[in-house]
Amino acid sequence: MDDEGRKLDHIRYAPTDGLTFNPNDPLYWDRRALQKELDRVFDLCHGCRMCFKYCQSFPTLFEAVDAADGDVRRLDPQTVDRVVDECFQCKLCYTQCPYTEAEGHEFKVDFPRLMLRAKAIRRREQGLALRERMLADPDRLGRLGTRTAMLANLGNRFRPQRVLMEKLAGIHRDKLLPPFASRPFERWFRERAGGGETIGQGPHRVVLFETCFVNWNRPEIGQAAVEVLAHNDCTIARPRAECCGMPALDSGDLDLARRKAESNVRALDRWAAEGWTIAVINPTCSLMMRQEYPELLDDPERPELRQAARRVAAAVRDISEFLFELRQQGALREDFRSTPAGPVAYHAPCHLRMQNIGFRGRDLLRRIPGVRPKLVAECCGHDGTWAMKTEYFDLARRNGEKAFDAMRGADASVWSTDCPLAALQFEQFCGRRPLHPVEILARAYRPDGFPTPVEVARGDAGAGDGAGKASR
Repeated sequence: MDDEGRKLDHIRYAPTDGLTFNPNDPLYWDRRALQKELDRVFDLCHGCRMCFKYCQSFPTLFEAVDAADGDVRRLDPQTVDRVVDECFQCKLCYTQCPYTEAEGHEFKVDFPRLMLRAKAIRRREQGLALRERMLADPDRLGRLGTRTAMLANLGNRFRPQRVLMEKLAGIHRDKLLPPFASRPFERWFRERAGGGETIGQGPHRVVLFETCFVNWNRPEIGQAAVEVLAHNDCTIARPRAECCGMPALDSGDLDLARRKAESNVRALDRWAAEGWTIAVINPTCSLMMRQEYPELLDDPERPELRQAARRVAAAVRDISEFLFELRQQGALREDFRSTPAGPVAYHAPCHLRMQNIGFRGRDLLRRIPGVRPKLVAECCGHDGTWAMKTEYFDLARRNGEKAFDAMRGADASVWSTDCPLAALQFEQFCGRRPLHPVEILARAYRPDGFPTPVEVARGDAGAGDGAGKASR
């Protein structure tokens, strides 16, 4: 939009005619329409400032507007791009904002989605850089990395190669990268299922969406999930699936994000239509499938796909959420045989909090005798691939310092988080890799999973700490 068209006496806070978050709407890609919304939302945020403590986007925005005498229309394009790029989609601002549609407010502010829209338009105009193309498709990297796991993992620890990677691809030389598994989860599951799609014959039917990170990098989390689900009389299905598409969305590659979303919806819809629950291991992925799939695939010219996306979204549960639903039905087995017996530092990921489903991982850990979860609800600063990028590595570390300090301060021998990438961040900056709640549950079901037998923990609790406290 030219400057003359933006010279208004007053910026109204009500939504402009440029408001849309549907990429199937041609208006979504209209830069003039985008600018109207940027002006409106930036001005509103500048006046509110409730989110100053979240990502760096807000301090950058507020300082720039202050320097422009409070007029957001005087921000130069470079500053706007910086505000857009410093938003790493934790979405905590949305959960706190009083002006969102979720709060029933007429202003309908959604700062993270507005930043995604701005990034998508820029990527379409300028193209994707090498780094964004690489990081947008973890499946491509995963297939290559698992086939050459030993060499790939050695290379990721070889300093000269990391320096070269930083120069060529913009991946920070000091960033701890996840190891590639020589046996991805999909292969393990297929072998366990005898070449089929399902394991078990229990009454609770669940599709396990393990996510690309678990598949290619941490298959032991998926194996623990299968162990826990099977122990609780579940029939477990694993249809062929892809990355959820969030890395592509974060990179501004909406075309790839939509292709991933469509592929997964087509693979999962028949299960959802038959009443199966889709249990997702990573909260980022469950958030993507619940909230972004219906928007990405909201195409009036493809009504069947739109309906399928909504059906899949309605069937999605975070895996801890699903297990807690079993407990509410009286179907969760609590025949635990060993326990960490003491405080467990539990980190609640941002994208789990965004779903407004409670802290079900923590609630499940409470069912293990003697366990006292200590909640840490601070952002770790990783957010997908954002912390890997050269220009954001140090900022990501600073953003996570409150979480690091709180986890250390819990004085717990066992750490836990629902997000495997948050676990990577804690491993790098705290020297401890938290376990996923399902990993802790799986170990607690085994007699040798933890050093303390459950009978001892119950006896100690009865003496003073209170077995009831651990199971409330």
